[in-house]
Amino acid sequence: MVLIDRMKPGEAEALGQIMWDAIHREHSHYTPAQRMAWLPASATGEIWEGKLASQSIWVAHDGDRRVGFITLGDNGYVDLAYVAAAAQGRGVFSALLAALEAEARDRTVPRLWTHASLMAQPAFIARGFHVIRHETVERSGQRLARAEMEKVLT
Repeated sequence: MVLIDRMKPGEAEALGQIMWDAIHREHSHYTPAQRMAWLPASATGEIWEGKLASQSIWVAHDGDRRVGFITLGDNGYVDLAYVAAAAQGRGVFSALLAALEAEARDRTVPRLWTHASLMAQPAFIARGFHVIRHETVERSGQRLARAEMEKVLT
């Protein structure tokens, strides 16, 4: 059974590893070179911890293992949403998004929005988001397709 909790001090490095795992160890629409440009190493250190500190974060736990996380910025931006490859297809993303959305509604955030990868777009669409526009971004000489998406809450 997956439990959702708020991020605790000392979890930043484990979340960076989940992100690495989700990008690099699952079947992907992106080439290995694109994935390396997206995230060349597991996120760690002060910059990573600072990025996380500026957001609300929920972590999914399966027993004593962390298996996913999602973040919410003050303006309704869903910045990071990752589920470990081995935990995909088990409702982890749905549970994380439900916790995030409940708080967003409590804060009377009018809409949630994100930039979703090709892999994440179906999961967001299945939970009420729609595509605003498709775009391509460049990272370290690689072009990555993604979509700006939103879900209106009010």
